Amino acid sequence: MGSDQKPYAAINENNMKQIKHYFSLIKFSHTIFALPFALIGFFLGYQKTHIDQPFSSHKALTQFLLVMGCMVSARSAAMAFNRYLDKEFDARNPRTAIREIPSGIIQANHALVFTILSSLVFVVCCWAINLLCFYLSFVALFVILFYSYTKRFTALCHLVLGLGLSLAPIGAYLAMTGAFHLVPLLFSLLVLCWVSGFDIMYAMQDEDFDKANQLHSIPVALGKERALRVSEWLHVLAALAVIVAGIYGSFGLYYWIGSVLFVGMLFYQHSIVSPSDLSKINIAFMTSNGIASVVFSIFVLTDLICNQ
Repeated sequence: MGSDQKPYAAINENNMKQIKHYFSLIKFSHTIFALPFALIGFFLGYQKTHIDQPFSSHKALTQFLLVMGCMVSARSAAMAFNRYLDKEFDARNPRTAIREIPSGIIQANHALVFTILSSLVFVVCCWAINLLCFYLSFVALFVILFYSYTKRFTALCHLVLGLGLSLAPIGAYLAMTGAFHLVPLLFSLLVLCWVSGFDIMYAMQDEDFDKANQLHSIPVALGKERALRVSEWLHVLAALAVIVAGIYGSFGLYYWIGSVLFVGMLFYQHSIVSPSDLSKINIAFMTSNGIASVVFSIFVLTDLICNQ
């Protein structure tokens, strides 16, 4: 019996490894950037339309799971497609040659199939939410998949990435209400400026490689020093969006505490990165921005709950 169990154990182990490889392919940990803002958009909409319905109700939980399904599947499709499309560049870049496709861990056609399946899941989840989300799902897919082409012809690729992730709060709000509103739009503007700003910082690592391979970015177009200034101004705009959203949305004390911490993390990442020293870029990119989004969302959601 023990010997019979070994093949099954080996199969399960291989399956777990494959799952881990796909999680790594799509950088699932980076979901931490936009997912908290999707939660903010969802609960803003929930407060607007389901104030008399407990969150534990079947309808509310179903909507929540569908919104999370949209968020995860859309981002998975975007990341897998980006890795598929950039596989040749990744193979030539020493920093990215260890990624799953160039290193041979995942076959390129398998990543493309994963992209298609994730896109289908996204569209189906949108259809299950409401017709408006279903129709807009194709626009959203175009934006998030088109981003992967932009580095080939425009330095504004960072803004397209920011635009893709900025769909999270307004999309989640639409899922609950079926209508647009200024406050979630302001949160989307915040995400657009915030993500574009830190993506410019991250792209500074590949300035020389991108130049050699005719790829476009703000650091390639302007150089590291001026690119960092552009990043700073985008983060100033993000901070302004936080303030305007707080005022217009009539948020309370917890929101403003979260806002101070969020803006503080923006200043912090710029204090540890300079054009001549990129050694702490990963701390600025992943750690500080991850903490900023999670902490901010916790305080915003707490404020929403306390002010019901």
